[in-house]
Formats: sequence, C-alpha cells, structure tokens
Amino acid sequence: MGRKLVFDTHGNERQKEACRAWVDPTVTDIVYGGSKGGAKTYTGCALIFGDALTYPGTHYFIARKTGSDLTKFTIPSINEVLTDMDVPQSMYKFNGHDNYYTCYNGSRVYLLAAKFLPSDREYQRFGSMQMTRGWIEEAGEFETDAKRNLQASVGRWKNTEYNLTHKLLQTCNPSKNYLYREYYKPFKDGTLPAHQRFIQALPQDNKMLDAGYIDGLHLTLTGAQKRRLLFGDWEYDGDPAALIEYDNIVNLWNNDHVTRTGQRYITADIAGQGSDRFVILVWDGWVVIDCEIISKSSGLEIVQAIQRQRMRYAVKPGNVVFDADGIGGGVTGHIPGAQSFVNGARQMLYKGQEENYFNLKTQCYFHLAAQINAGLCYWACEMPEGAKDDLIEELEQVKRGEVTDKKLTIVSKADVSKAIGRSPDISDALMMRFFFELDRSKRLDNLL
Repeated sequence: MGRKLVFDTHGNERQKEACRAWVDPTVTDIVYGGSKGGAKTYTGCALIFGDALTYPGTHYFIARKTGSDLTKFTIPSINEVLTDMDVPQSMYKFNGHDNYYTCYNGSRVYLLAAKFLPSDREYQRFGSMQMTRGWIEEAGEFETDAKRNLQASVGRWKNTEYNLTHKLLQTCNPSKNYLYREYYKPFKDGTLPAHQRFIQALPQDNKMLDAGYIDGLHLTLTGAQKRRLLFGDWEYDGDPAALIEYDNIVNLWNNDHVTRTGQRYITADIAGQGSDRFVILVWDGWVVIDCEIISKSSGLEIVQAIQRQRMRYAVKPGNVVFDADGIGGGVTGHIPGAQSFVNGARQMLYKGQEENYFNLKTQCYFHLAAQINAGLCYWACEMPEGAKDDLIEELEQVKRGEVTDKKLTIVSKADVSKAIGRSPDISDALMMRFFFELDRSKRLDNLL
C-alpha cells in the first residue's frame, strides 16, 4: 500500500485497550461494551478495515440484527473511519447488491443481517462461512446460537498465511443475555479466561463527543435506561416489556417485613426437556423457607424428595403443587391430594373475577410480578451456589409477550431458555406459589 493507516483515539484509553487486545495473539474474544457514546461503532470499523486494508485477500464480517441498521448506522460510520484514516475512495468499493466492501488488495468486508429466520432457527447459515475475523455490532440483540455460529466462521481464511489469530469483536450496551453470563460477570468476579477481554466503555472516555451530549443523556434517559445507557450498569435490564423491576427482584432477599402466616406450601418444578435440575420450594405464607435443587431424577426419587420436605415442614398434601407437564406428569397420583399445575390450562377466577390471561402460567406470572414489585415476597433461606444469580436472571426475563386472542401473554419458555441458555426452573417454581391464591374450586373450564 505504501502508506500508513492511523487510528487516532484522541486520548480514549478504552479504544487503546481494545486495539491492544486486537493485536494480542493470545486474545481471541473481545467484548467492548458499556454506555451510549463510548465510540464502540467507530472502534469496530477501524479495527476491521485496518486489517482488511493491511492483509491482502482476507475476509471479514460485520453483523447486525437487521440490514436496515447496517445501512442507517454502520455504513455511515465506515465512511467516517475511512475518511479519518485518509483512505481514498479509489481503494475500496461497496457492492450494494450483495452487501460487501472490496478493498484495493482483494480483501472483503461482508455486512451480514443476522435476524432470526424460521427456516434456520439455530443460525447454521453462518457456521459454514470462511472468515479471517469478525465483528458483531449491538451484540445485546443477538441470541447465543447466532453468536456461536458467527464465531465458528472466523479463523478460516488466510489466518495461517499472515499468522493472524482468529478473533471476534463484540460491541454492545449492557444486556442480560449471554454477554452478561459469559463476559461481564466473569470479568466482575475475576474469572474471565485469559483468551477473553471485557472492556467497559463510557461516554466520558470518548473525547470526540459533541458538547452537551452527556448532559442530553442525563435529561432524556430515566430509570433503568439511564443506568444502562449512561452509566454502563450491567445489573439493569432496560426492556420496557419486563414485568418485574430489577431493584424489586434484588429486594426479594431483603423483604424481611413479610410475615409468616403458619400456612405452608410446597411448589415443585420438575426437570423436563431442556432442563437438568428439579426445584422444590417450601413456603410459609409468602416467605420461602427452604429451597432444594437437585439433579434430574427418576419419578420415584422426585416423589420421595417432595414427601421428605412435606413431612419435615408439616405441609398438608393439598398445599403441594407440582408442574404436571412433561416428566412431572408421572408424579400424578403418587402424592394423594397434591395439586397438578398445567401451564397451558385455562386461567382461573381470582377473587371471584375472571381475568384476561392467555393461560394459567401467564396468569400466575403476572400476579407473581405484582407481588414482587409490591415487596410482598421474601426469600428467607439459603440457596445453593449460583442459584441466586440464576433466579435474578430468570426473573428479569419475565416479560410481556404479544397479545394473543385479545389476552395477555408472557414471553415463551423456549425464548427465555434461548436468552439465558437454560430452563428457568427456579422462577417457574416461584411462579406456582400464586396457584394457591386463585379460586381453584371454580375453574373456568367448569363454568362454560
């Protein structure tokens, strides 16, 4: 090329850290995440095109959820970066039909729309690509399968020829998907693997922001959005569809004002398809007084575990409810008097009134959310290691779904499992507690 490419960070130390990780041969996986205005998009464009212009014939991808976002937001940033690097337009060309850039040296940068397709539920269309390196922009919008298949495509095109480590960059705002589990939390706990880097980007790091930008964020953002998008706080989920506020979830373990009534219950979520554990919760009123989480077990072991807890806490059989879907159906009849919970069953009356929920599970989750938001549920017992974090993550995924047949819904269990990488067993056991608040003697099925 006969010229030097200069990426001027203008004193942005986080950008410099990202550059060091990009050229470090021991690092293969980088997350550059945080608030708005952290120069994430600019950084991604500079790193991808810096490589493409340096190593002839190499291939890269830039992935976003939709093609329109690539057109509206990513392409203008690419143009800005190439202009700032003093790269003349004669040295690159954009193919708008097939959505890729070709550089003067034969390198290509592909722009990929990574939206979900019913015909490719696991995003396998990306796993067969052969790329040198890649970048996922706004990774908080991506599912785990999309990320994994995109990552599987890097390190497969001329990496050996140029001695280039396979590498994936992800830029994002704080999100409670795989980014939180696999990057932020290990970073926070000091357990992030050596081949990964997590770089927290804040608007204060970006010396090129327009005057007043940060003040504008202070004025326009509120609540969880402000915590996420201004302060880069990963503990907040800003999805407006979320039914339970994060602070109220955390206060589950602080609500010691909730009194015990002496009326005890057992709720059991029995391990089924996609799950490897079985959860038993023992309640005194709305206080969780015992929690047992065990590996997936046989029907006999499940019955024995529930009976053991029932006898220990003197819970009458009619105050035991278990998930009757899937494997749980095998428990029916083995605990005489126990209640079976069918997720897809019709809603029940509540305080004598018919409600507007799609099914029983939805009804119980909406009421559980109200109970937690009102500070009327208390988790008073110890939990197995990691279970508290799991429950917080599960409750953050309790979200309003699309209205179906004019009835309220929640996001499906399948979608929640995709988002968190496992089945939401603990929150499902928690949800079933509201079953005992409903008018179970007057099922709507029987009123037709």
